[in-house]
Amino acid sequence: MMLGQKLNNRYEIQELIGEGATAAVYRGLDLRLQRTVAIKVLLPYVDNTTRQRFQREALSAARLNHPNIMAIYDVGEENQQPYLIIEYIEGRPLFTFIPSPPDVVAEFGRQICQALDYAHRQGLIHRDIKPANVHITPNGQVKIMDFGLAISGETKRLTAMGRIIGTPAYLSPEQAQGLQLDYRTDIYSTGVVLYELVTGVLPFDADDIGVLLLMQVKKNPKPPSDLVPDIPLNLERAILKALAKQPEARFESAGAMSAALAASMGRKPQTIETDSAETEQVQIETASQPEEARPGIIRVALADDHRILRTSLAVYLDENAQMEVVGEADNGEQALEIVREKHPDVLLLDLNMPGTSGLDILPEIRRTWPEVKVLVLTGRDEDMYIMRALRAGAHGYILKTTDEDALVQAVRDVAAGHLVLGHGVAERVAQGFMTREPSSSQQLSDLDRAILTGIAAGMTNDQIAERLKVDPQIIAAQLMMILEQLGAKSRTEAALLALRKELIMLEDLHNF
Repeated sequence: MMLGQKLNNRYEIQELIGEGATAAVYRGLDLRLQRTVAIKVLLPYVDNTTRQRFQREALSAARLNHPNIMAIYDVGEENQQPYLIIEYIEGRPLFTFIPSPPDVVAEFGRQICQALDYAHRQGLIHRDIKPANVHITPNGQVKIMDFGLAISGETKRLTAMGRIIGTPAYLSPEQAQGLQLDYRTDIYSTGVVLYELVTGVLPFDADDIGVLLLMQVKKNPKPPSDLVPDIPLNLERAILKALAKQPEARFESAGAMSAALAASMGRKPQTIETDSAETEQVQIETASQPEEARPGIIRVALADDHRILRTSLAVYLDENAQMEVVGEADNGEQALEIVREKHPDVLLLDLNMPGTSGLDILPEIRRTWPEVKVLVLTGRDEDMYIMRALRAGAHGYILKTTDEDALVQAVRDVAAGHLVLGHGVAERVAQGFMTREPSSSQQLSDLDRAILTGIAAGMTNDQIAERLKVDPQIIAAQLMMILEQLGAKSRTEAALLALRKELIMLEDLHNF
C-alpha cells in the first residue's frame, strides 16, 4: 500500500503506524465521514491460515460493540490484499503505566473485566490479554485490542500441529498445558496483568520458556503485599483469586471480578488524565506482531548437517515472499558465526550436529543475541531433549516430520514472539507438567535430591560428582537405587518424576 492511496475510493492512507510479520497498520481518513481511522492491511503472499485468522478477527470484533473494546468499522479488499477499518485510538499502551497506584490498577482492571464480560457473553474468548493489547485513552478509558486469537464455542481452533499460542508470561495454566479453554483463561491472564501493574513485576518469570510454563502450572505467586505493603486487602484478594490454578477457583465471571475490583476501591473509581502534550500515537499490534515490530521480510538462518534437507528447506523458504534465507551452517560453530554476522530474525536449528551441537550454542545465543528467535527442528522427540532445549532458550521445538506449510507457519509464529510446540511435542510438555501427588514412601536423602537436581539441570554423572565433590562410582551406585525407588527406567525419567512429584523444586535447578 502507498501513502495517499484510496481504498474503495473512501479510505485514504496517510501514515504508517506500525508493521509486523503479517500486517501493517496505517493512520487514514474516512473521506465520506471525515474521521480519522486506523487501516490494518494484510501483507501480500501470506498463507491461508493467516488469512483465516485475519478474517476471524474481523468477524469476531465486528460482533462486539462496547466502549472498552476497539471497534471495527469496515472490511474490504484492494488488489487481493484484505484490510480492516478500525477505530483510531489516541493514547498509551498499558505497559507504560507499570507500576501504578492500587486505585488506578483497580480502575483499569474494572474496565478490562467489563469489556471481557461483554465479549464472553457474546461467546468470545480473547486468549491473549496482555499489557500490549490494552491501551489507555487520554481520558483514562481502557480499550482492549487484537481479537485475532479470539475463539468462540462454535469456532474450530486454528492452532494446527498442537501449538501453544499466546504470550508465555500471561498464559493460563490450561493454556500452558494445551487443554481446552473457556472464558476463565481470560480471567487468569487479567490477574497476571493486574499483578504486574500493581507490583511492577510479573508473578512468574524465568529466562527459559519451559521453566516459565511449569511455574504457570505448579507455582503459587508471591502475595502482592510482599512487594507493595499498602495494597488494599480486597484488591490483593481479587488478584490472587484470578490467579487460581484451577479455573473453578477463579471468579465465576469477568463481571464478578469487575464488581470485586470496584468494591476494593471503596470509593468512586479514579479516572486518569494523561497530559495531551505527552500523549503518543497508538501503534496497534497485529495478532502475530512481537512487542517491537520488525518490518518486512523474516530473515531466516538454517543450521543442519544434512545438506540435502537443508538445501530443500532453503529453497522452499526462499520461495515464500515473506522470508529470506540469509545463511546456512552444518555445525554449531558456523551457526554462531552466521548469527554474529547476519543477525537473523529466526534460526532454524538442528540439535545433533558434528562438533559443536545445537544444544551447545543455545545458551550463548540467548545471552549474546536475545533478539534472535531459535526454532529447533529435529528428529529427537525424547523428553530430555525437549526439556534441555526449552531450558536453554529455544523459542519453539518442532520435528522434522512436520510438513512444509506447518513449518513456514511455525517460523512466522516464532518470529512474532509466540511459543511454538509441534505436534507430539506439545502433548509431551503438557503431560510432563501434570501434577501428581508425592508418595510418602518415596523418601529421598539430600544426596538423592542433589543427584536428581543435577540430572534435571542437564549434567552428566561425572559433572554431578565434580560439583558434589563425590566419587563418580558413588553417584552411579546411588543413581541405581534412586531408579529402583522411583520405578524409573532412566535417569531422565527419574528427574522428570522427581519434578512432577515435587521431590525436587524448580528453584533448585538455578542454584545447582
